[in-house]
Amino acid sequence: MPRPTFKGPPAGGWPGLALAGILALAAAPAGAAEQVVFVSGAFRRSIPVADLQRLADTGVAVGLLGDALRISGQNPAAIGRLLHQTVPLPLVLTTRLLSTRFGEAALDRLSTILYPLRAPRVGVVALRSATIQGIQAGGGSLAGVGFLRAYPNDELAISLPALQSALQGLSGMSNVVHAFLESDLGSNLGRVNQPDAGNAP
Repeated sequence: MPRPTFKGPPAGGWPGLALAGILALAAAPAGAAEQVVFVSGAFRRSIPVADLQRLADTGVAVGLLGDALRISGQNPAAIGRLLHQTVPLPLVLTTRLLSTRFGEAALDRLSTILYPLRAPRVGVVALRSATIQGIQAGGGSLAGVGFLRAYPNDELAISLPALQSALQGLSGMSNVVHAFLESDLGSNLGRVNQPDAGNAP
């Protein structure tokens, strides 16, 4: 699937969208992500995962990450807590959901935003692997830093144009999650959890 591109940095400046990308992560032991790369056409900006881990552990932002948070007026400690915030996700149910057409559609859409920098066509596979491995490592829950540790590629790209497009018309990422749960995923939780219910007499 072709990735959205446009010439130069996004019109609104990259720090705000970069922050949105970081927040979207809080959406494998070997070969884990080492760099989060914000992409817009030929525009590239990389933030080491080690800096994100440090932010999550200490609330201190350094380097380019620190500059982005300062320019966007965000509290590093608050973002650090968000990166460590866990979401309970039952492993078996989540694995089943990701294998349904609804789950595949969600992964396909998300893979236009998050994908391996040098292998964008395997974005869906990478997302599924990172989610499942991250939940396993987290004992039934997933956090932003856990997802990064589980991501099976050393460079996780975040497409700023695709992210900007996904956020247009939405008041925040919580609305994205809420809308998805209320539509496809939410309406099919029961059926996935009880796959043989439709055959009951």
